[in-house]
Amino acid sequence: MSIAGTNIKSVEWLYNNLNTKHLVILDASMPKATDKNTSDSTANYGIKGTRFFDIKTAFSDTTAAFPNTLPSAEKFTASAQQLGINNDSIIVVYDRLGIYSSARAWYLFKAMGHKNVVVLDGGLPAWEKAGYPIEKREDIAIKPGDFQANYAASYFYNATDVLSKLNDDSTLILDARTTDRFEGSVAEPREGLRSGHIPSSKSMPFASLLQEGYLLANNELEKIFTLKETHNKALVFTCGSGVTACVLALAATEVGLKNIKVYDGSWTEWGSRHELPIVSK
Repeated sequence: MSIAGTNIKSVEWLYNNLNTKHLVILDASMPKATDKNTSDSTANYGIKGTRFFDIKTAFSDTTAAFPNTLPSAEKFTASAQQLGINNDSIIVVYDRLGIYSSARAWYLFKAMGHKNVVVLDGGLPAWEKAGYPIEKREDIAIKPGDFQANYAASYFYNATDVLSKLNDDSTLILDARTTDRFEGSVAEPREGLRSGHIPSSKSMPFASLLQEGYLLANNELEKIFTLKETHNKALVFTCGSGVTACVLALAATEVGLKNIKVYDGSWTEWGSRHELPIVSK
């Protein structure tokens, strides 16, 4: 079975395909930076056979200055192999908030050359709402996989790349943070960061692309992107630390937008580097 060419699958589809050969289910849950209660973000239960995709450590460069930084292809390969992922694996990734950090895992796999990966629409809440079974996740021995990353740098931008596009009319920067954070009317959840946004960027809160944890229908997504004047533009997505920017990337890919990048450091980097310009109330 190939799921290349699709990015979202329903819980009904997953339930009906649980016994599919080469299927790997990953829980990519992580707490929100804005959430004080993080106790349930990686709870030890989920869909049968789930393996935990640890964005914050195993699938990040933990030596970097900023959280959730893109890992090297070598580290991604090693971590994926430890999860038993093979080059022919059919990967379904979910999280416990609907669609949140699962989009980051999806985007990382795409950037690392694995196209047979989808996000579970609605995540674990949708699975439970449908009445499908959940079980305790057991720490069992997993046969190492043969996955080999083939990283494509075209998926990501760094701060220098973004800075070079601030006055480029052919590029549009879209910010996935909440409107009040974008405007700079509230303090950032991470200490030491300035408040505001990247000059010339527009606000597109990731939650505006979702309804009760499900991605909006394509016609609704198209309306939202059209209102931001995305036609014939190169799109750069940013957020707090490179996680919810991937929700924008997921939605954009669903409606056929091609020229997209995620700014990996996002506001955690931009807001901390005082030589970089910002706009704030």
